[in-house]
Amino acid sequence: MTKPDGALTELGFSDLEAQLYCELLKRAPLTGYRLAQAVGKAAANVYQALAALEQRGAVVVEAGDTRSYRPVAPAEMLAALGTRFAARQSAAQAALERLHTPAQSDKIFQLRDSVQALERARQMLERTREILLFDLFPGPFRILRPQLAQLAARGVKVAGVVYSDESSDEFLCVRSHGLTRVPENWPGSQLTLVADAREFLVALFSDDAQELHHGLWTDSLYLSCLQHSGLACEIRLSALALRNEDPLAHLSLLPAMPEGLRAFSSAATKRPARDDAA
Repeated sequence: MTKPDGALTELGFSDLEAQLYCELLKRAPLTGYRLAQAVGKAAANVYQALAALEQRGAVVVEAGDTRSYRPVAPAEMLAALGTRFAARQSAAQAALERLHTPAQSDKIFQLRDSVQALERARQMLERTREILLFDLFPGPFRILRPQLAQLAARGVKVAGVVYSDESSDEFLCVRSHGLTRVPENWPGSQLTLVADAREFLVALFSDDAQELHHGLWTDSLYLSCLQHSGLACEIRLSALALRNEDPLAHLSLLPAMPEGLRAFSSAATKRPARDDAA
């Protein structure tokens, strides 16, 4: 469990600022001198940290003969902090984008964590102009469904395969004919997106989507066109299979269970657990 002062340092507070704010939450009001005694720090350093907290909007000073400090309520302080951060983020984005000239890289990039992979997925949806194809397990589908609906509302063609009874009236969802069999035999929660046959993302998450096991993105036009073609066929074949009109269904990956898939599934089950306590 995250400690209160640790949560604040994650938001940019110094160790001493976090310590003082937490101490005030427990014992306010306190003078700077009493705070210095309570935390065992030099008074000069404490007063400097209090000034920084006051500037952040985390503490207020009581008027009177002695300066006593009270903490701003956590919800109010964090909301104000979020507002200021959003404004700085917007200004930074505008400044940085003036320098950035997007260029096609035509390379394959490995993604490192689930947050990065999901943000790349959202950015891909934002950039899509004509057609978006997807193959989404239940977790990724629930995460991206609102933005997929927004994309369809913009007039973009949106279609894909899903692996649950969830559907959508805004865009085309083809239920996989192996609703339960596919997730049970695939070693993780899959996300596949192809945007405008210009870029594609494949990512394999843990079942709770908190960890990323594999993640690749590319803007290679050649590879993206191949992926679009393959995923479009998968969507169409899934629709045929639901109507029992696919006599060659046994050639598909899961029904065939070829050597590569068996080896991949076996390796995934041996993946060492992450130590999140570090």
